Amino acid sequence: MNTLILLASRLFGAALVGLSVFVSIETIARKMFNFSFQGADELGGYVLAVGSSLAFIVALVDRAHIRIDVLHVRFPQKLQATMDWLSIVSLAGLGLFMVYVGRIVIIDTLSYGSTAPTPWATPLIYPQSAWYAALCLFALVALILAARATWLFASGRLDQLSTDFHPKGAIEELEEELSDLENR
Repeated sequence: MNTLILLASRLFGAALVGLSVFVSIETIARKMFNFSFQGADELGGYVLAVGSSLAFIVALVDRAHIRIDVLHVRFPQKLQATMDWLSIVSLAGLGLFMVYVGRIVIIDTLSYGSTAPTPWATPLIYPQSAWYAALCLFALVALILAARATWLFASGRLDQLSTDFHPKGAIEELEEELSDLENR
């Protein structure tokens, strides 16, 4: 799972760096040579759509999705475990819903042969397929984690469930940051 996160993070990072270089070249070309590639905004939209879907995976595995945990630590362990289980099952349900809606978008794009309303007139099936693949990967990872959480919950391993699926607290995040700092 960590390899997947590392790959998704690097892919998104490389895409953002590439986009930054393209936008810089576009800006320089427009200012100095009065020439434009006329596609920086289109390319940026594609990078953000696919990149955000990849970021969903990273946030899911890293337990970085926003949850209000002020009261979480004050609840009894069984209630904490139940809330942690419900949160991951809800994310899996959200992932499945996004796959369902994304499939409708893909089918419509194929049916209409949609192209971007830009000078490039990109056939939208290509960027949307990458976006949809990332959404499917998010849903798959969420389902795997939800199945693991359900197994832990059903088998009464609430300590393990809380360890693996509770929201990160400020202390845990600080320890991770200090550890990263030491590794640099």
